[in-house]
Amino acid sequence: MHHNIQSTPFVLAVLLLSACCLFSPATGHTGSIQANEWQITADKITRYENPASVIAEGNVVLEKIETVTRQKKAAPKADWSALLGEEPKKAADSAAAKKPETVTVQKTLTTIKADWIAYDVDLGRIKARGNLLINIGPDELTADKGVVDLNQETGTFYNATIIREYKDMHLEGRVIEKTGDMTYHIEDGWIITCKVKEGETPPWSFAAADAEITDNGYAFLKHATFRIKGVPVLYTPIMMLPAKRSRQTGFLFPSFAASDRDGFDLTAPFFINLSPSSDITLYPEYLTKRGFMGGAEFRYTADRETMGFFMANYLHDALSDRSDPDNDDYFADGGYTHTNQDRYWVRGKADQNFGAWTSRLDLDIVSDLDYLTEFNSGMTGFLETQDRFLDAFGRGFQNKTELARENSLKLLRSWANGQALQVNLLGMNDLRETKTGPDPLWNLPMVNYTGLLPLYDTGIDFSWTANYTNFWRDQGVRAQRLDLPVKLSTGLPLTPYLETIVEAGFRNTSYLIDDNGDAAWQNSETENRFLVDAGGKISTTMIRDFGVNMGEIYSWNHTFRPYVSYRYVSDVNQDDLPEFDDIDRVGEQNITYYGLDNFFSIFGRRNGSEYEREYGYIKIRQGYDFRTSENETPLTPVEIKAAYYPVRDFRIVYRSDIDVYGEGFLKNVLETDYKNSRGDRFFLDYFSTKDVPQYDENTADVVNPVTSQKDTESIKGGLKVFLLYSLMASYDIERSLEDSKTVQENFSLVYQPSCWSVELASNYTPGNQKYMLTFRLANIGNPFGFDLPGL
Repeated sequence: MHHNIQSTPFVLAVLLLSACCLFSPATGHTGSIQANEWQITADKITRYENPASVIAEGNVVLEKIETVTRQKKAAPKADWSALLGEEPKKAADSAAAKKPETVTVQKTLTTIKADWIAYDVDLGRIKARGNLLINIGPDELTADKGVVDLNQETGTFYNATIIREYKDMHLEGRVIEKTGDMTYHIEDGWIITCKVKEGETPPWSFAAADAEITDNGYAFLKHATFRIKGVPVLYTPIMMLPAKRSRQTGFLFPSFAASDRDGFDLTAPFFINLSPSSDITLYPEYLTKRGFMGGAEFRYTADRETMGFFMANYLHDALSDRSDPDNDDYFADGGYTHTNQDRYWVRGKADQNFGAWTSRLDLDIVSDLDYLTEFNSGMTGFLETQDRFLDAFGRGFQNKTELARENSLKLLRSWANGQALQVNLLGMNDLRETKTGPDPLWNLPMVNYTGLLPLYDTGIDFSWTANYTNFWRDQGVRAQRLDLPVKLSTGLPLTPYLETIVEAGFRNTSYLIDDNGDAAWQNSETENRFLVDAGGKISTTMIRDFGVNMGEIYSWNHTFRPYVSYRYVSDVNQDDLPEFDDIDRVGEQNITYYGLDNFFSIFGRRNGSEYEREYGYIKIRQGYDFRTSENETPLTPVEIKAAYYPVRDFRIVYRSDIDVYGEGFLKNVLETDYKNSRGDRFFLDYFSTKDVPQYDENTADVVNPVTSQKDTESIKGGLKVFLLYSLMASYDIERSLEDSKTVQENFSLVYQPSCWSVELASNYTPGNQKYMLTFRLANIGNPFGFDLPGL
């Protein structure tokens, strides 16, 4: 016992020495060490052996480095066998074949930086504090401090920020947990989809008490508020946002409106991503005085030549219930005539190529004529729809007041020798409230075959424009028509200074008539018309350059082209022919036209580079009619066309028809348009026509006191200006001057700083004043090259 007590100091000494050996740190040093697959660099590194750990201080950098060995690419060799098209010679002995060379490279997968890091090597876990920064793939994370599981690639971070490369997604939170490869959980944070400078208050953001960023690119927010400059303006208990650069399914930002007629209007679009080249957008819309309107669109694209875009809206309209006396003011104030409550508009276009064939599909089906006038503005209104289809396809829809809406499918095939074949199917959407006359005509089908061929080496061209049309309608006469105009044309070398063209041909038109119950055509089954057509034109061209000194302009070019033309078409009685379109009534002609065409262009030098552009034109034409029926007034109205381009982006165009027998101006059209590189635009259009009665040549009685047009006079103008501080204002108006009525008036004010905008707009149509508030947020819902409205 005494022996054991005396040995205690020795045992304690051994234990202390063992502890010192087990837990004493290695000597601290500056530089870098390798721990598993991680390379650690710092100002001071202290390594512990048991448990295995590393303490790094000052400018600490952890890098996960992967070593990759791959076969070195051999330079391509050209030998005689390849050049001669022979099979390459094989090696005589495969064992003697040369082994491929390899190369070893290192690739950095993840980088972690901080002021202080404690690394538990066995557990693969680190604690970090002070300027923590982690680069993981496309994401960059910064925080005050955090704990990271290197094996699972997860962690918890405090007062953290994440910047995603996709869409410049910016997330901040009091606590951010990295729960997976690219998934996060955020407490008390906010999200914005554009760049924000350090310390800058975001221009807009979605704040949330709790948020989940999913691996498939969505942000799910709970108790979310939409904030402008940090001030909450909207609240929702739950929200889903796309959080990835690729197109994602989710709600888009809503649009708000209020009007005298419709009440409060809310549209909350929902975008559905079907594939990288197709999508659907739903437009649920609620109008307090009308009810719920459903809307949807479908789009697909393969390339700029192959794409489709279709939209539809439906509303069971409470205001259109004529049995409700409260709606009397609605019909009276707007002058509406429809009687249906079920209201809709289906429209769309598609461009598709099938080998050598090109197709164009156009749909425009609306429930009633008033629909397009009433639903003129908004995300799915006529104006927005017209602009979007014009941008996408280069063609829009008919005027919103057109009674017969055209729906067509066109197929076109052309050949290099100048021949072309077009097949057209045309269906009509008849919007007449009272159908007193025959129905609009359908083409089932119409086939055009055109061509121009030289007749050997004679210098004569043979051309034709063959047309077959099957005219169909439910009520009214129908017919099949074959129209064949053929023509020979050639140039005559009268003198070196004159350009002379003469042409002659004939036109045969045959009809197979179906009276379809129309008493006026019961005795007609076939009809035929034969016309002779001849004409010619003599012209000359004179060109002169004038040296000028007008700033950067040093030369002014004038091209002067006087001409005389003649046209003869035989006189044939066409009263027995049905009248479907312009082909059925080809008027007799025996007339000569004389005219003067003037074209102007300028040459200049800007910043050391030469340029040329059009400066304007003036065209004047009048005809002399040799027909005996016109011997009292043989002179046609003087036609004037002029244009002036004072600067590159400013256009003024004027057209006029002037009667020389006392009626004065029959038509006046003035169009002006200016735009600049900043986006400012101004336009002003004026239009007027005079309806001139026609008289019977024998009795002098008025034949048509009311022709197809009445006296009209209208003006349309608009202005868009970019003001200071990211502010843009626009205004446009269309006014009928003959009856002193405003057809339409729009005003909008847009504030558009970086990555967001808000628009306050108003729209006036007769009987309704509407106000709209629309937010647009950067990187939220702009699919493949087409902009969604309100975004």
